[in-house]
Order: sequence, then C-alpha cells, then structure tokens
Amino acid sequence: MRRSEFLRAVEDEFGRRSVTLLNDLVLSAVGNRTPTEALEAGVPPREIWLALCAEADVPAERRYGVGRLEPRK
Repeated sequence: MRRSEFLRAVEDEFGRRSVTLLNDLVLSAVGNRTPTEALEAGVPPREIWLALCAEADVPAERRYGVGRLEPRK
C-alpha cells in the first residue's frame, strides 16, 4: 500500500472524521503514535491502515484492497 492509497482509504472509510483520526488517534500497534506520526516515522502505510481498522472496528471485508484507483479502461 502506498501513502496515497492509505490516505485515500482513510478518506473513503472515515469521511470527514479522517483528519481528526489521522492527527489525534494514538495507535498502540504502531508505537503509540498517531497515524500521521507513524507515517513520518517510516511505518509502512499498510501496517498503519490495519492498526487503524482494528482500532475503529472496520469489518475485515473493507480492510483489504482499498485505496486503489480503479484500473483505466
């Protein structure tokens, strides 16, 4: 997962709350950092995404393959 895919996935899943979650929610699974801090520290976006999903109880079927753009036709 690329950083851009991560940010798109967070926006798609959480909408207007995404900015608050990225900057305020501390995730123990990524070293007691916010998602933004974790990205800046070099934690892989996929790891942050999965930690955020676990913390927010996102169903498993919405955790994988998100954030990707639809293939060009």
